[in-house]
Amino acid sequence: MSDSGGYVSTGEFKRDASYIPDRITKDGRRPEHGPVEGDLWPVEPGRYRLVAAKACPWATRAIIVRQLLGLEDVISLGTPGPTHDERSWTFDLDPGGVDPVLGIERIQQAYLARFPDYPKGITVPVVVDVPTGQVVTNDFPWITHDLFFEWREHQRADAPDLWPADLREEMEEVMQRVYTEVNNGVYRCGFAGSQEAYDAAYDRLWTALDWLEDRLSTRRYLMGDAITEADVRLWTTLARFDAVYHGHFKCNRQKLTELPNLWGYARELYAIPAFGDNTDFEQIKKHYYVVHKDLNPTQIVPDGPDPAVWLEPHGRS
Repeated sequence: MSDSGGYVSTGEFKRDASYIPDRITKDGRRPEHGPVEGDLWPVEPGRYRLVAAKACPWATRAIIVRQLLGLEDVISLGTPGPTHDERSWTFDLDPGGVDPVLGIERIQQAYLARFPDYPKGITVPVVVDVPTGQVVTNDFPWITHDLFFEWREHQRADAPDLWPADLREEMEEVMQRVYTEVNNGVYRCGFAGSQEAYDAAYDRLWTALDWLEDRLSTRRYLMGDAITEADVRLWTTLARFDAVYHGHFKCNRQKLTELPNLWGYARELYAIPAFGDNTDFEQIKKHYYVVHKDLNPTQIVPDGPDPAVWLEPHGRS
């Protein structure tokens, strides 16, 4: 995702949350969960390419879920570099600056191949139809949802149950609060356009983080003893908290390392390959400190914090 949004009259940051609403489902069926406002595409191994920058928290969710479910050989992965301009993310990490599967330099090209007059921001994650080179969807919450529900027959045998039926109702409530108050809450602080808006955003964020700190005092993961989609969604904000949000977004009441339950929980997740392998602190820092020139006009990228702290024993069981 790019940090697209605007301000209401009070100076509060408001995210533009409308995306291409297409879904990829088994046999192109009508999905059992969620709305259908766009086209339906069939599940086909090898047909689609997930394009997701490791710098972006919203995109990293999809990379993690793809690996947790063992879909690496079923859906290929393209990874743009950590910075982008007004046009779009670019494949500057690939030889010649070209995605080796799609043959494009900018993910914008896949958007325009389908929508020549696409009027909105060019965001990641995005799923691209490889045969046509056209964008399918960038609706990030439904991308990870459908990787679990619609691609089941292609998942590895021991894939985790990321959406347990008996916890789903409560999990939806937890994820909604995590999204509005934490995932988006840090942005609401960072891009506040007035002191009043910042103060309100800061209070909302820390109310939610205190709730999470308390919740994790009595359970291993957000929903109990096993990892769920809720943990994936919280993780990407926690991973960026001390490196970016604490200072760059002024979320500085405490560091993550000063919150015992959240810090232990975060280190336990980091030790899981799907989480740790896809967390690149250098890309994360470069993205925020270089792209957000309004917040960091010098574009200087800080050297710290030391990532070695993530390797310390988490002491949780």
